Order: sequence, then structure tokens, then C-alpha cells
Amino acid sequence: MRERLGGSRLSRGLLVVAGTLLVALGVVGVFVPLLPTTPFLLAAAACYARSSERMHRWLLSKRIFAFYLGGRAERRGLPLAAKLTTLALLWLAIGSSGLLVVPARLWWARLLLLAVALAVTAHILRIGARRA
Repeated sequence: MRERLGGSRLSRGLLVVAGTLLVALGVVGVFVPLLPTTPFLLAAAACYARSSERMHRWLLSKRIFAFYLGGRAERRGLPLAAKLTTLALLWLAIGSSGLLVVPARLWWARLLLLAVALAVTAHILRIGARRA
């Protein structure tokens, strides 16, 4: 296994720590609407894949994480319903935040939220769709 993973013991240990922190951020992102979950879990999977086969298998075997990672890890894409739901919730959350929470005098913050929403939308649209 060590030959396949490569790197020193220290670098593998640091990657496990980074992966664990990224999983924690991903879990928080499940409950906090504007904190993305999938990118954190994808980064955690990448860290674990390069450092610990056991941690990588653990991450992919958990049902809550498999929901976010399953199709991506196998390059199958996201279910079409998940893509549409994600986009709808994204624009609802960012739109309501921009209009109801951010004061009009902070126009630059509204523009920043719009830029984030556009970038995330572009990313989600680039992901392949599949039937559930």
C-alpha cells in the first residue's frame, strides 16, 4: 500500500489531518446554506486517496457522504433532480440573502454574491447529469 500512496509518513499524516478538517467543514455545510458541502468532501476524498486507503474507503462507504460523492467518484454525474434542486436552492438562498440581508448601500457585496452564484451555477452545469 505504501508504494501506491507514495510520499513520506509526515506528508500522509498531514493529508489525513487536512482530509478530516475538510470532512468537518463538509458536515457543517450540510446545515449552513451558503457553505458548500460537495467541494469540501471532494477535497477530503482527494486527501484521503493520497494518504490513507482505509480513510478513503470509510468516506465513500458512508451514506451521507456517498450522496455527495457517489456519482462524482465514479464520474457518473449528478442525478438531474439533484442538479435542479441544488440550483434552485442556491439561487433562493443567495437571492434572498442579497435582497433581504445585505443593505442596498453595500452594492459591492450584492455583486459579490451574484458572482459566487454565477460561478457555482457554471460549475454545477458542467457536471454531467444522469437519471436517478
